Order: sequence, then C-alpha cells, then structure tokens
Amino acid sequence: MENEKQRVVYQNGEFVAEQDAKISIYDSALMFGDMVFEMTRSFKKKQFKLREHLERLYAGIKIFRIPMKLTIEEMEKCCYETIERNDPVFSEHDEHRLMINVSRGPLSIYGPVFGGKLEPTVVIADFPLKWTVASMGKLFEEGIDAVIPSQRAIPADLLDPKIKNRSRVHYQMANIEVSGYKGDNNWALLLDPDGFIAEGTGDNFFIVKNEVIITPEDRNILRGVSRDYIFEIAKELGLGCIEKNIGPYDVYTADEAFMTGTPFCLLPVTSLNRLTIGSGKMGKITQSLLDQWSKNVGVDIKKQIVDYSQEVEALKTNAPSPYQFKS
Repeated sequence: MENEKQRVVYQNGEFVAEQDAKISIYDSALMFGDMVFEMTRSFKKKQFKLREHLERLYAGIKIFRIPMKLTIEEMEKCCYETIERNDPVFSEHDEHRLMINVSRGPLSIYGPVFGGKLEPTVVIADFPLKWTVASMGKLFEEGIDAVIPSQRAIPADLLDPKIKNRSRVHYQMANIEVSGYKGDNNWALLLDPDGFIAEGTGDNFFIVKNEVIITPEDRNILRGVSRDYIFEIAKELGLGCIEKNIGPYDVYTADEAFMTGTPFCLLPVTSLNRLTIGSGKMGKITQSLLDQWSKNVGVDIKKQIVDYSQEVEALKTNAPSPYQFKS
C-alpha cells in the first residue's frame, strides 16, 4: 500500500509513526475486549457526521465507566489534527477513514509495570478508505446475498449493542460461518433472541414494502449513524420510514432491501438465504436514497467505490473485506 509507512497515528497525546503504534499486552482491550470505538469517513476530504460519531463514543465511555480525561471537544480537535498531519501523504482522491479506539488502559494489577501510571488508551488512526471498500464495488450491481447464521445477536439486557464496543466475537463467528457457504457476496444477517431480524455484523438492515422503508426496532441493534441518516434522506424525498419488528418472512416478501454502514453508505441486498428479494436488483427506492445521499455530500458514492475497486484490482492485490474470511 502506497505511503503506508508515512502515516502517523494519535496515541495518548502523541503522534507516532503508524508502524510504531502499539498497545500493551496488559491492556484491557486485549484482555477483555474492553474498548469502545468509532469509524468515520470523509467525502471530498471533509468528515461526515464526526460529531455524531463522537457523541455515541462518549456515551459508550460513560456507560463503560472509562475514566476519560479528554473532553469531546479535545477529541474532535485531535481527530482533525490527525487528518491534517496525514493528508499530505494521501492521494488526491483518497478519503480519510478514521478509527477512534478508547480502552480502559492496562489492568490495575499490572500497575508496577507502568510505574503506577494507569490511564485510558486512546488511539486515532487515519487510513485510506479505499482499502475498506475495495471489495464492494460489484455489490451495487450484484447485491449482497444476506445469510442468517446460527449465531444470534446478543440481547441488550446482556450487553447493550447501542454501545459500539470491541467485544465482537459473535459478529466474527457469524462472518466466518457465512463465508464458508457457496458464493462470494455472502454477508451475515443476525436474528435477535426472539427470532426477528436484528442487524448485520457492521451494518444496519432495511426493507422496502409498498414504498415504505422499514428497519428493525432499535432494542437489540446498534443505532447506526448511517441508519439515522436514512431517516433524514427519506424525509427529504417525502418517503415513509418506520421502525418495526421484521421477520425473515417479511424480508422474503419485500420489494427491496438494503444495508447501511459508514464505509459504503448503502448497498442493495438482493437475496436472503438464496431466495431472491424483489427483482433481484437494486430497487427504485434504494436507488433514490443512494442518489440523494450522493447529491447531499457532493460525491457519486457508487462511482467512487467502483473506482476504488478497480484501482485496487489493478494493483493485483487481493481486496480485503471486513465481512468475508475465505481461505
């Protein structure tokens, strides 16, 4: 990857070379998955809804009782400084994908190793967006093949999914399971404990029925920033958008379906468990939402991601995917 050795990472008040950024083997993130995080992206190098992401991050910090000294305003400033320091080594068409991680820091029993100085671990990494979405360009035409795995979503009374945290092994197991099935476009779609559709492993789910946009109630899901933005766009377009329980039957009989997530914004879902949804292509409502989103941010989202996919393919490297684990 070009320029990768020149990027810097914010880590606990300092900027260090990306390849030198490390956390302790005794960090609570490694020992317990005890970490909250956010991923953001830019459009034309301008961050999209960074403040909303940080507000969710700080809600998680509060609920996890992480003794954070850095204020949200200071964190926001650190994010923009990280981008400013890295922008000169980004190509002109690259977008900034921030990964903001906050853990409790090293466990107290290892205090003597650190001279008694224990504090949260704060890391802000800035990485070119294209590497996250490089495998997704074809999905605008082919669509996602959603698969319900045996792994279910963790109910909110055990670990509230509204807190975006790194205790995500259940997502990982779901991804690994569906990646073992035939096909290259499989993404996991988890059910909640009651058998209703919950969410993907890094995305929210929607269906369209009779021109009404429907998404699962937010009891057992992450309230995605992109999910919230669909409600805003739907209002702009004069479309109804509601929350309600959705069962697999509702998906099988839907007119359209799609997923939303920060890196790719919106992608069509064209089948569930190998049963075609609607026409088997991106539907007109889904297309109108994508078009409006692109208009609002001044970027042709589909073209950008398709171009990234072609660019990475030309480098003759395997496009990484956060959703598939085929050997």
